[in-house]
Amino acid sequence: MNFDIDNLWVIQIGGVDIWITRTIFNTWIIMLVLIVFAVFVRVLLRRFQEVPRGFQNAVEAAVEVFDGFVLNNGGPRLMSMGTWFFTVFIFIFVSSISGAAGLRPPTADWATTFAFALVTFVLMQLAGFKYRKGGYLKSFFQPNPIFFPLNVIGELAKPVSLSFRLYGNVLSGLILMTLIYSIAPIFVRIGIPVVLHAYFDVIMGALQTYIFCILSLMFIREAAG
Repeated sequence: MNFDIDNLWVIQIGGVDIWITRTIFNTWIIMLVLIVFAVFVRVLLRRFQEVPRGFQNAVEAAVEVFDGFVLNNGGPRLMSMGTWFFTVFIFIFVSSISGAAGLRPPTADWATTFAFALVTFVLMQLAGFKYRKGGYLKSFFQPNPIFFPLNVIGELAKPVSLSFRLYGNVLSGLILMTLIYSIAPIFVRIGIPVVLHAYFDVIMGALQTYIFCILSLMFIREAAG
């Protein structure tokens, strides 16, 4: 496993070189897996039962748990964003655990985590102006107009810190696993990496996914007032 971001190939569009990196390629793989899984779930649920059983019951339970998560942390006004955050949650978690399958997690690339954090920032502004209108803009000048630059910097710092938190934790786990595979004796690589993958990829991956989503919801809720 390598923690460097490799350039796999280049595509020229209109005379412009577009590099396809390891992160982009692995993102495509994860997207394909999630799309196939979504189609699989849709096929299994094509005969919807009023009294859920088996797989349908598990799917509905997962959806209800996440709806409750959005409701408790974002409030009823942000329930419309539940679908987006469900998608983000699944993608980030699968990206984190993809390291156990030998892939370089896309979330170990700051470009990926910043893209998600940037969407959160845009949703913050939309929610602020939608629910608070002019009061949201006015909040940047409180408690005194002299604090306007600091308030703007504080607002811009939110997506940056959000992206670096997820990126740093995933990358640190990737670096540690790479070092272990590089310097550990062969007999050590058989058992210990399995335990470490379970910790860094699954446990820490789930935790960092949860933290990213809950902080995003709280930032948007705070902007909405």
